[in-house]
Amino acid sequence: MFCRQCEQTAGGKGCSVLGVCGKSPETASAQDSLIQVLKGISFYVHNGGLGGNEFDNVVIQGLFTTITNVNFDSENISAEVSKALKLRDKAKALFKGKGIIVPKIVEWLPCDDLTKDIDEDIQSLREILLYGLKGMAAYADHALILGKSDDIVNAFFHKGLAALTDDRLSASNYVDLIGEFGLTNLRCMEILDEGHTETFGHPTPTSVKLGVKKGPAIIVTGHDLWDLFQLLKQTEDTGINVYTHGEMLPAHGYPKLKEFKHLVGHFGSAWQNQVKEFKGQPAVYVFTTNCIQKPDESYSENVFTTGLVRYPGIKHVEDKEGGKDFSEVIERAVELDGFISDDIEKEITVGFAHNAVLGKAEKIVEAVKKKDIRHFFLIGGCDGTKFGRNYYTELAEKIPKDCVILTLACGKFRINRLDLGSIGDFPRLLDLGQCNDAYSAIKIASELAKAFNLDINDLPLSLVLSWYEQKAVCVLLTLFALGVKDIRL
Repeated sequence: MFCRQCEQTAGGKGCSVLGVCGKSPETASAQDSLIQVLKGISFYVHNGGLGGNEFDNVVIQGLFTTITNVNFDSENISAEVSKALKLRDKAKALFKGKGIIVPKIVEWLPCDDLTKDIDEDIQSLREILLYGLKGMAAYADHALILGKSDDIVNAFFHKGLAALTDDRLSASNYVDLIGEFGLTNLRCMEILDEGHTETFGHPTPTSVKLGVKKGPAIIVTGHDLWDLFQLLKQTEDTGINVYTHGEMLPAHGYPKLKEFKHLVGHFGSAWQNQVKEFKGQPAVYVFTTNCIQKPDESYSENVFTTGLVRYPGIKHVEDKEGGKDFSEVIERAVELDGFISDDIEKEITVGFAHNAVLGKAEKIVEAVKKKDIRHFFLIGGCDGTKFGRNYYTELAEKIPKDCVILTLACGKFRINRLDLGSIGDFPRLLDLGQCNDAYSAIKIASELAKAFNLDINDLPLSLVLSWYEQKAVCVLLTLFALGVKDIRL
């Protein structure tokens, strides 16, 4: 195997024996095969003027499947490769590209060898575009689940993948394409934001208990708010307490989700601490999107995956017409009895998405003009396991008391337990939400720039971003496309 798509890749070069994430060579090979077949589908769709949800959905879900920490089940991925090959044949039959030369890679089969020398700049540009497409696929899939899609976004998946088969493109061509991708991803994040807010309401500042309450427990991790909503509906009046974990923390700020009184708090911290935090706990765990690590034997029988997440030997909640049936999850939670007593560590506040922050834009502008607020720091991103990431914690502790810290994605767990105080009516730490809520940060910065009559790069704002996997890449490319400078990675 050779996998190099995430921050923790072995030696900073590539995992060649076994993925640091736990991915097997068989899984890596199946994922590589799936990507090659998706390129072929997109070549025919883009160059043949084809359209339709069938092609769009298989490409979006296929790309998302190959993101780090989503699917570790090589047999399942191989089955998806077989389905994609049949769909590629269908696209080929519909293709009417007169005069268009079909590159050999488009008709690639799993038995073919693709080894060849490629200019390293071209290779690097192709890689970053592919990682961006994978990240955008995650957001597009979330949006689609909520009934939101966009023709321009869908078309770019095919345009981008088709470009990865074209040896005629120069480095300059790829740079231009990556710029176009960044703006397309902004639109993708926007429709996901619309899906979340139209379905669950605009987040509002909300206090969340960190810890556990006595009673049966289901802990939901990942990113999918619709899965959480379905589970909350099915666990009403059962006596089961539901907790968020990892990137599900921002769910507590949404009005429709806050209506469920048995959504009682947040358990643990970020995805990379799950094994340490889940061991020995009398709870059931539901993984809704990427973030799964190899479950420890001590709790593996209490783990359920859903959506595109799969792990060999772990029970999966399938999609069904009319929604998902979490009855087996509920039964297991009741069997375990749950936590024997209350144990609340502290409370933190979430829910500072763009609507909540911009609702106080006049006060923010006034506070800046009066020099009550001197500077803003955005500290966040996709967090990882690498030693030394305490940099983000130390930075937050050292930032002067007259500065406000914005945070989002799982990077927030490096700093959200710190007691950072407030500036007047404003908490010094404002949690903007999940990684896909980078749209909120962009919208807030854009609107504040207008209010101050400044270019976005002239705002008193510093961006300090961590990255782990491919969703961080698509957000970074969007910031580049918007002309945002002076980002520290």
